[in-house]
Amino acid sequence: MKIFAERLKELRVEKDLSQRGLAQLLNLSYSAIKQWESETRTPNAEAIVVIAKFFDVSADYLLGLSD
Repeated sequence: MKIFAERLKELRVEKDLSQRGLAQLLNLSYSAIKQWESETRTPNAEAIVVIAKFFDVSADYLLGLSD
């Protein structure tokens, strides 16, 4: 999910957050954020919803289905 990885990193950097910082804010593991951004792991639907709400974007945007 290259688009997801790119958009997650872009949104995180825009908010000046580290991977660890984002993980703490979202109550997710640092390793999950790291693996999602490096495309070695795919987030589940629940994580996508949490991330979309936090960044105030749609899940479709995160998944590359909309701009």
